[in-house]
Amino acid sequence: MGRKIDMTGGSFALAIIRFAFPLMLMSMLQIFFAACDDMLILGLFVGSQALAAVGATTYIVNLFINGFAGLAVGVNVVVAQAIGAKRDETASKAVHTAIASSLVLGLLLIAVGEGLGRFCLEALDTPADIIDTSTMYLRIYFLSTPASLLFNSACAVMRAEGDSSSPFRYMTVQGILDIVLCSLFALAFDLGVAGVGIGTVLSQYAGAALSVLHLRRLDDCCHLSLRKLAINRPIFTRILKIGVPSGLNNMAFSFSNMQIQGAINAFGSAAVAGCSVSTTMENFIYAGTNSIMQACISFTGQNVGAQKLDNVRTIVRWCLIDTCIVGTVLGSLFYFLGYPLLPFFLDAASIPYAMSRNLVAMLPYALCGVQEVFSGVQRGLGKGLAPTVVTLLGICVFRVIWVATAFSAVPTIEMLFLCYPVSWIMTAAAHYICYRKELSAMRMRLATATK
Repeated sequence: MGRKIDMTGGSFALAIIRFAFPLMLMSMLQIFFAACDDMLILGLFVGSQALAAVGATTYIVNLFINGFAGLAVGVNVVVAQAIGAKRDETASKAVHTAIASSLVLGLLLIAVGEGLGRFCLEALDTPADIIDTSTMYLRIYFLSTPASLLFNSACAVMRAEGDSSSPFRYMTVQGILDIVLCSLFALAFDLGVAGVGIGTVLSQYAGAALSVLHLRRLDDCCHLSLRKLAINRPIFTRILKIGVPSGLNNMAFSFSNMQIQGAINAFGSAAVAGCSVSTTMENFIYAGTNSIMQACISFTGQNVGAQKLDNVRTIVRWCLIDTCIVGTVLGSLFYFLGYPLLPFFLDAASIPYAMSRNLVAMLPYALCGVQEVFSGVQRGLGKGLAPTVVTLLGICVFRVIWVATAFSAVPTIEMLFLCYPVSWIMTAAAHYICYRKELSAMRMRLATATK
């Protein structure tokens, strides 16, 4: 079992780093393994067209998977608050509700993805020379959705307990298995893109099995008993109250990125391939800043449950410091690594598109981390609607408007990507106002209740 971190006392500066670092490594490994599938197995051994076909599905996959993955945020907050408040029975019911609902929603997502995959690709004007391959990949990939949701929910329970090292170990095993299986099916069996999809599906089910077995071995309130699997309606409602807005938040990012992907597609397959590789590089940076946000959610949740609201501002301060450092360092590092690395994965026509995106979207990435911390602390406080509305307006709506106005007026790739930092600044400011308002209101409610 992983070592649990005390989230309600001691040095928050050190505790947040200890908690976030395994999450960062886990996400980076996940991206690295996916990059091996895409850029190495497909880009080097199968071909640039295969890489473009998979890259064209990225935002569609993120739209559906990340939307339903918001459930894990609700699980994290509900379980963390129950643990902080010493309500073991509530924590246990939340664990069993999370696992049962993940199975049901995962099966539903298979049907949704299978039915809408081709339609979404056509709506994005996916180039005709890759759309058939992209459709095939989507149909295979969506078979993994029950495993993906199970893994996310189980890891959310572990994080709520203060254990971020166990999810890292299971992701490592899953990722290694992914590379082995994708290489086997794509290269040895000569299945190409289909082989990468099959290998990904099988490895995700292996990761889900490991995470569920972990919960089965626990001897505390988060122990998973198969006989107790059921969806508790009041607890599921609480999970949805936080998880659905979080899922909509994720979908807002993905939907707005789909609009940008549609604009990228107009530049041709070279732009699609270049921006696909750039997005993969950016995902490493996002893994760093997102791990800080996950820490902010978990630490805030436990301290709210323990009624230690004075700790929340300290948690936010250290998370902001950490995310600015991580975003700036990684953003600069991956930008300058673009020059020597991109020629290994892209042809000469695609590299300028990748570097343009790297310049505008990577160097100021600390801004993305800041807006995520202010969004995360609100979710830790138990509020999911306000950060979702802010994100819908500041990210989704604004970027769609940007594509329709600024990009239409100046139709260059640089103008298209400028919507990223501008939207981060606007959204961060709005999230900060909402966070301060909600924390003050919660302090007043607690003070009134204790009189």
